[in-house]
Amino acid sequence: MADHKPEVYFQENQQHNKGSDVGLEKLDTLHGDEAVKVLVTYSGDETWTPQEEKKLRRKIDIKLLPVLCVTYGLLYYDKVMIGHAALFGIRQDLDLMTGNRFSMAAAIFYLGFVIGAYPATLLAQRYPIERVASGVIVVWGLTLIVTPLCTNFRGIYAQRFFLGFTEAGISPMFMMIVGGWYTKGEQSLRMGIWYCCTGYVSIFAPLVNYGIGHIKGSLSPWKYMYYFAGSVTILWGLITYFVLPPDPIRAKGFDERERFIAVSRMRVNNTSVRNTHFKNGQAVELFTGIKFWLIFFYAFFAMIANGPISTFAAIIIQSLGFSGLNSLLITMPSGAYAGTMMLLITYLCFKLPGWRAYLIILCQLGTILASCLLWKLPHSAVGGMLFALYILPSIGAGYAAMMGLFLANNAGYTKRSLASSGLYVGYCFGNLAGPLLFQSNQAPYYTTGWIVVVVSSIVAAVLVLIYRFLCSRENKRRDESGTTEAFEHANEDDLTDKTNPQFRYIL
Repeated sequence: MADHKPEVYFQENQQHNKGSDVGLEKLDTLHGDEAVKVLVTYSGDETWTPQEEKKLRRKIDIKLLPVLCVTYGLLYYDKVMIGHAALFGIRQDLDLMTGNRFSMAAAIFYLGFVIGAYPATLLAQRYPIERVASGVIVVWGLTLIVTPLCTNFRGIYAQRFFLGFTEAGISPMFMMIVGGWYTKGEQSLRMGIWYCCTGYVSIFAPLVNYGIGHIKGSLSPWKYMYYFAGSVTILWGLITYFVLPPDPIRAKGFDERERFIAVSRMRVNNTSVRNTHFKNGQAVELFTGIKFWLIFFYAFFAMIANGPISTFAAIIIQSLGFSGLNSLLITMPSGAYAGTMMLLITYLCFKLPGWRAYLIILCQLGTILASCLLWKLPHSAVGGMLFALYILPSIGAGYAAMMGLFLANNAGYTKRSLASSGLYVGYCFGNLAGPLLFQSNQAPYYTTGWIVVVVSSIVAAVLVLIYRFLCSRENKRRDESGTTEAFEHANEDDLTDKTNPQFRYIL
């Protein structure tokens, strides 16, 4: 494998600015990428070996991925707490047994997500992302820890809304951080590594809450659950401020050469590493493009199935004849399956880059099968019902792969930031609709809910297929125009995927 070398643009600017503070002041980071600051001030050897890059990538993994994994594991644990608390008296204590109040309490969380996603992303672009992330985590921990102060359904509605509002920015911020550290080919697997914590935390969360459920104190067991989760989250938010590596330009613990390689190797993405200026033109380009809306509605329709996964799985298991505590434990295989599928699918995306859309569709088929079984099987078929509940989270693996695919296929820092948030807004709307489909008067069969999940999952698969077709057609058009894939404009211009004819979409 040949050594890598930065583009001539950076060599010329390096010679021009070497030893000159005036030259640095004139660097254009309004239109271009702040990575130029690193490239033009570097004075060492501008080539590196694959072994050096591999060593650096391992160092990035060690510094970054554990922080993302712990944070996202806590996020999912806190988010689905209400499903566990439902088995320990929260519905009775807060008057959530009437009508669809419990479904609304679950769904309103995602309304907060929708409203909070874009403000958090804009803050993360304008200010140091590690500070924004730390502040967000602390505030969501505070929101969580005050849950036991709620005395009725109105109080839990407000708490769930603000919990969603504060948690909303984490996933878009994490997508941006991964996009700034890893190349296109590396991104999908790294997305899977931290996103799989939504599955694996579902193994440990029931164990923790099973233990807390045995507390014989003056309070209901569900209140101790929230006190514990809120305290851990606040502590982790404070730690995050010091340990989260934001981007190759400002991260601590890297020497000059490592920083240079980390920034230079990112040119193969044809996207910026960081730019703090919001560009209206890139926003208009994103929201007027059909590819964005295809993936937005994919996220919406796919995530309708997440309602029964995150909120009603334990309740459905309890309806099969298991006790509240045992229902928690029986949900654990579902978490193991979900986490493993997320890692497996994103690994296959890494190994088979041209098959990413097809792998996402395969995950949709898993959820369609599970939904059909839950719709048609009698509750006396306990084994079949549990099998269906365990494979229902297949959509999570598809969504993890889609995050990497969509991030890699949007260039321009503002456009990529908004695309990350937009994908999550679609995710939120689907999660908002999902719980509302499972009406209490249809328990425990929820026939209407399962029918809608089947149909929406099929629609999501079709949308992914159309998206792949459009990306493939655009790549072919650019190839036939005579413009080959290259990386001259990877940093200095902050071009978008649409305005850079050298950009190629991954499939």
